[in-house]
Amino acid sequence: MMTLKTFIGGINPRNNKEMAKTTPIEIVLPGKELVYPLAGKYGTPAKAIVKVGDKVFAGQKIGRADGFFSVPVHASVSGIVRGIKKRAIFTGEQVKSIIIENDGLYDEIDYPSPIPLAEMANPDIINRIQDAGIIGMSGSGHPTHIKLSPQNPDKISHIIINGAECEPYITNDHHLMLSEPDRLIGGLKVLLKLFPYARGVIAIADDKTDCIDLLREKTVKEARISIKILKNKYPQGSGRQLISAVTGRFTSTAITAEAVGVILLNIDTVINIQRTVLTNKNLTSRIVTVAGNAIKGPRSFCVRLGTSYDTLIEAAGGYIKKPEQIISGGPMMGNALKETDIPVTKLSTAILLLTKDEVLKSNQTACINCLKCVSVCPERLLPQQLAVFAKHDDKASFIKHAGKECLECGCCSYICPAKLDLTEAIKSMKLPLMS
Repeated sequence: MMTLKTFIGGINPRNNKEMAKTTPIEIVLPGKELVYPLAGKYGTPAKAIVKVGDKVFAGQKIGRADGFFSVPVHASVSGIVRGIKKRAIFTGEQVKSIIIENDGLYDEIDYPSPIPLAEMANPDIINRIQDAGIIGMSGSGHPTHIKLSPQNPDKISHIIINGAECEPYITNDHHLMLSEPDRLIGGLKVLLKLFPYARGVIAIADDKTDCIDLLREKTVKEARISIKILKNKYPQGSGRQLISAVTGRFTSTAITAEAVGVILLNIDTVINIQRTVLTNKNLTSRIVTVAGNAIKGPRSFCVRLGTSYDTLIEAAGGYIKKPEQIISGGPMMGNALKETDIPVTKLSTAILLLTKDEVLKSNQTACINCLKCVSVCPERLLPQQLAVFAKHDDKASFIKHAGKECLECGCCSYICPAKLDLTEAIKSMKLPLMS
C-alpha cells in the first residue's frame, strides 16, 4: 500500500465539510454599500486615487500600489465614491477604506486585449500580477508578485499548489478544483514559464478523491506537472508541513521556502493568476464558504470584494438560531467576530456561524502534564512551557525554546484535556517579537 505524504504531529478534528461541499458555488450580488480597505495583511497600504463623488466602474483601480511591496485595490462594482474613512475589517482593526455606493448596473471598464502568454516576457507577467492586485488568498496575504520574484529564480525546483484545505468547514478549494481545473492548470503553466527549471506539484489531501481523479486525468500528458496525494490531517495545508511532506525539505522562520527552492501558492491564487495573465482581468471577487449549525443553508458563494458579510449570511438563509460564536476563516486559525457588517476582502475565506455544541467551550483546569500538546505540535515545540513563559513575560526563555517557530495552528489548545488556551497565550508573546 502506498504511504501517503504527511508530517509529524497534527490532529484530526471533525471536518464538517459536508455542510457546504454538496451544493455548487452560487453567485451573490452585493448590497448598496461596498467597502474596500486600502491595507492588507502584509505589504504597504495602497494609496487612494479617487475622491468622494467620483464615478467608478467595476475593475477600475481606486487605490494604487505604493511601491513594490504593495498591491492596488480595484472597485468590484460601478457606482459613486461616498467616503474615504476608517472601517472595521475581520481582524477587528479599523482600516482606511474607500466606500462606494453600488448603482446596481455593474458597468465594467474596458480591459485591454491580452498579450499571448508565449509573447510575454517574465517581468511583464510579474507586473500584470501585481497590477491586478493578486495576493495569497488562503490567509497568508503575501503579495504574489513578491513571491514570484526570488533572488535566484533558476534555483526554484518546485512550485507547489496547496490543495490540502485542511481547516474544518471550508470547501472553497474543493469546489474550485472541480469547477475550474483548466484555469488551475493554466495558472500553473504560467508559473512554470517563469521558472523553467521547476516542476509543478498540485498537492491534494486524500479525502478529495474526486479532485484527485479529475486533475490526474487533466494532467496525464503534462510532463512538468504531477499530483501528490497527502494524508488528510490538520494542519497539512501549513506551508512548512506541506513543503516537508512533498519535498522532504525543512523550512522555518530563518529558512524560507525560497531558500529551499520552493514557491508555494494556493488554489484560488493560481486560478486568479491564469485569469489576469490570459484575460487581463483584475481581482474583484473571491469564493467564500458560509457554514455552521446556526445557519440555514451552508454553501460556498462567489462574491464581489467589498460586499458585507451580512449579505452572505442572508443569502445562506439567515440564522436558524443565535450563533454562540461567529468566525471569519476556519475554526482553528480564524478571527472571532464581534460584528458582521464588515467587508469581504481577499482574505475572507469563510464565515462560520457556530452553535454552542460546535464551540465546545469548557471550564479550564490545571495542567496535568500529559504532554499531549507536545505530541500534536507540528513544530515539535513545548506548548505548555511556552505558555508559562508568556504568562510570566519571560521573553528570553520563550525565544530560547523556539517560541517564534509556533505556527499558531491551535493543535495544542484543541487536544488539551485541561482546556487551556495555549495557542492564544503563545501568540500574545510571539506577535510583538515578530514585529
